[in-house]
Amino acid sequence: MFSSKLTLASLASIVPSVLAGFDASAQSNVAVYWGQNSFGQATSQTRLSTYCTNSKLSIIPLAFMNGIKTPITNFANAGDNCTVYAGTQLLNCPQLEEDIKTCQSEGKTILLSIGGATYTEGGFTDSASAESAAQSVWDLFGSDTTKDNRPFRTAVVDGFDFDFESVTQNFVPFATKLRSLMDGDSSKKYYLSAAPQCPYPDAAMNDMLNGAISFDFIMIQFYNNYCGIQSFVPGAATQNNFNMQTWDDWASQTSKNKDVKILLGVPANTGAGGGYQPASALAPIIQFSKQFASFGGVMMWDMSQLYANAGFLDDVYASLTGSAVAARGVAAEAEAATTLATKIRARATPAPVLG
Repeated sequence: MFSSKLTLASLASIVPSVLAGFDASAQSNVAVYWGQNSFGQATSQTRLSTYCTNSKLSIIPLAFMNGIKTPITNFANAGDNCTVYAGTQLLNCPQLEEDIKTCQSEGKTILLSIGGATYTEGGFTDSASAESAAQSVWDLFGSDTTKDNRPFRTAVVDGFDFDFESVTQNFVPFATKLRSLMDGDSSKKYYLSAAPQCPYPDAAMNDMLNGAISFDFIMIQFYNNYCGIQSFVPGAATQNNFNMQTWDDWASQTSKNKDVKILLGVPANTGAGGGYQPASALAPIIQFSKQFASFGGVMMWDMSQLYANAGFLDDVYASLTGSAVAARGVAAEAEAATTLATKIRARATPAPVLG
C-alpha cells in the first residue's frame, strides 16, 4: 500500500525547516563570504541582512579586515553606507551593526575574515607585536563594546577567519592570543576558521595549521589550483589530484583540534574562481567528500556571485542534505501510487453496454 502523505511527512522530518549557525555535528553547513562584491555590479551586493533570512546559509564571513598593524576594513559598496573614524582607515558602519545583530538573531554565525588578496603586511616582526595586534583586533570586534573606533559599533562578531594568500610570519602568537581572548569570554561561543588553498601544506598558513592553533573549521579553497574540484574524477575511489583525503588526514593526524571540520570551498559562479563546476558536477564531489569524518559542508565565494547564479545554492544544499534524492523518491512513489490507483479504478469500472 502506497502512502505519499506519510512519505512526504517523513521527508519533512529529515530536512530542517531552519538551518542555524555552524554545526560541528552536521555535513550540511554552508558558508558564503560577503563584502567584496566580486560580481562587480552596483546592485549585485545588497546589505547583509538581505541574505540572512535564507535558511540554507549557516556561516557568513565578512570580507575583509585587510590591514592589521594599520587597521583597515573594506566591504566594497557596503562601505558607501559607512563613514571613516577620524585619523584612521577604519569604517564606522551603523548599518552593519544593525545587520549583524539581525543575522545573529536568525541564527547565523557571523565571522570577520582577516586578510584577503590585498593583505600585504606579511605578518609581524616579533611575538610581542603579534600579540598586541591580536588584542587590538579583539578590542575592535570583541565583546567589550566600550572600546573606541569599532567598525561594527556595539555588534560583536562570532569569531574570526584567516584568509592569507602569501607567506606570513609570526601569526602563531597572533592566533594564540586571539584564541585565548575568545576562549576567555564566557558571554557566548566564538569560532576560529581559516581558508587555506588546497595544495598541502598551505604556503601561507602552515605554521598555524601545523598543530599550533585550534581551529573549529577550515574552508579549503578547492579552486584556482591543480587540486581543485575541476580535477575530481567521477567514479574513482582514489583521486590523484583532488586532495580531500589529504586534508582529512590532516584533520585526524595533524590538527590541534582533532574534531575540526573541513568545508569544501568552491566558486559560486563562472567568474568567481578558476575551476568553477555547476551544481550537477558538484553533486558527486559532495557525495565523495561525505565519506570523510571531517567533512562539514561547503564554502562559496562569494555572495554576489552566488545570487547571480540562479538555483546554484538550492541544488548544492540538496546534495548536502540528500533532499534531492529523497524528493525524487517521493515523486517516484507518488507516481507509482497514482498509476496503481488508475489501474484499480479501470478494473472496477463496468464495461460499456453496446446498443
